Amino acid sequence: AILGPPEVNITSCPNCINVTIKLPTSHFREKGKLLSLIDIYEELDYNITLKSLDGEYKGPRQKTTEEVFSIVIGELYPSRNYCVSVEVTASLNRHSTPSLWKCVTADSEARQGYHEGAVAGAVCVSLIIAAVLKCVHAAGFILPKISFPQALV
Repeated sequence: AILGPPEVNITSCPNCINVTIKLPTSHFREKGKLLSLIDIYEELDYNITLKSLDGEYKGPRQKTTEEVFSIVIGELYPSRNYCVSVEVTASLNRHSTPSLWKCVTADSEARQGYHEGAVAGAVCVSLIIAAVLKCVHAAGFILPKISFPQALV
């Protein structure tokens, strides 16, 4: 029997992507119940292949005993597109079909919402400083420009 393909979903996080993997279903039944691959093999191996502008990188083979699990791939370049494909195998069955490629753009550390907040904050601070300067000037703390006679210049 050929294993796969697993169901893969990816979401972006700051300088990383979060990969959620759902193991493929099996076609084996026991007492009318559809068995999961974990029921059959107890432990499965999976490989994640990451593709970006720089090329393709195949991660090390890792093990899972869970039907659905998540992996975070970190230290990625922000605002760059990354694609992921996952292949699931078992120690007794190396025949598998990898998942279709799923792509997402890694977030930058400064999220869009944060950026808008920073701009709004900077505008408020500028207005407060302008208002304070206006009051100080009106109170006479900032000397008005005095024009000297031409002979003293």
